[in-house]
Amino acid sequence: MNLCMVGYGSIAEVHRQSFARIPGVEITAVVGRLLEPTQAFAKKCGASLATVDLAEALARDDVDAVVITSPSAKHAVQTQAALEAGKHVLVEIPLALSLAESEMLTALAAQQGRSLMVAHTMRFWPTLAAVRQRIAEGELHVHSVYIHYGFLRRQNVNWQGRQRSWTDNLLWHHGCHAVDTALWLLGEPAQDVAGYMGPPHDALGIPLDLAVSLRTPREQLVSCALSYNIMRSMLEIVVIGEETTLLVRDGKLVDPSDQILAAGGEDEEASAGLLQNLEFINALRQEREPIVSGEDVLPTMRALQAVQDMNPQNPHQQ
Repeated sequence: MNLCMVGYGSIAEVHRQSFARIPGVEITAVVGRLLEPTQAFAKKCGASLATVDLAEALARDDVDAVVITSPSAKHAVQTQAALEAGKHVLVEIPLALSLAESEMLTALAAQQGRSLMVAHTMRFWPTLAAVRQRIAEGELHVHSVYIHYGFLRRQNVNWQGRQRSWTDNLLWHHGCHAVDTALWLLGEPAQDVAGYMGPPHDALGIPLDLAVSLRTPREQLVSCALSYNIMRSMLEIVVIGEETTLLVRDGKLVDPSDQILAAGGEDEEASAGLLQNLEFINALRQEREPIVSGEDVLPTMRALQAVQDMNPQNPHQQ
């Protein structure tokens, strides 16, 4: 299986390491914004082509699938180009920065007969999978879900402290993680949606605080509070059920007595990333739809669009 990597940033490196652990997978092409770092990343990948021209890479017969790890605002147009070129696509979260683009890409993938998978990596965390299994099997009847997610990002840097050439989007990126996780856990779409964003940051031009409230058709409530202002990195998921309350934090799933029910370990995210990318490759080899297809994430994108429409101060394009 031959891949083309689009992007050479921190998350691209995570994918490179992941795919290097999957037998029979090679990265044969790398596409980037600047030629010199593209060439450096291509050398690490062992790719024969390094280019700033996506069309050049998509024209190659030795590219079976494209992995898009570029800035969020590029995801839709690059995914569209790859699908139109007849390539399968794994695209980093978010699929797009609007519901309309997400629906277009999902329809295009079906029309082209190509797989479109979105990197909603949290769906592959063992701690969250254990919660979802309990809910799906009727062992936990959920009343509400609370997600607190954030870290300090008042400068235009990524999660590894690297300077960015683009600005992130709290709603469509990390808000997408939070909302999707809640809806996936419950196995329900959002029936009612409300969301509020703080004022744009003076230097970055984006809101740094977000509150989203959802209600499912079963009248389950979801509250997501996200911030790029928080001084301590935090991801805490509380699932309040009739039978018990479960907490996912620091790579562990615990009950009210602090008993550990499941643990993903310190490298939970890396392990989940490997499971995610292995799922993409196996789906292509087995000629089936991958888990977390474009169609699967549309309920999340509908909820995000509703919040976007309520907050015109949040820029679509970064």
